Amino acid sequence: MHVGLTHYLVVSTILFCIGLYGVLTRRNAVAILMGIELMLNASNINLVAFNRYLAPGAVGGQTFALVIITLAACEAAVGLALVMAAYRSLETIHVDEINVMKW
Repeated sequence: MHVGLTHYLVVSTILFCIGLYGVLTRRNAVAILMGIELMLNASNINLVAFNRYLAPGAVGGQTFALVIITLAACEAAVGLALVMAAYRSLETIHVDEINVMKW
């Protein structure tokens, strides 16, 4: 069986939907960050798959994927630092209980 572009897009869509579900339904800040990471990885699969099947000689898709991986690493570091700071001062990581930014 040949794995085509459609297969990659289906896997990417499933992964994106799982990440979106995690972001929209979780109260835990770490779980929300994990959902965002899943959604970014789904976009990476799309970029690399489209690059492979539409322009096999080019490296544009891989380049954008590397940029997104770097962005995801930065997002994880900053996000986890914010979660740790919130936990130290408020002793909770549930996003609906963190209301420090409200007026």
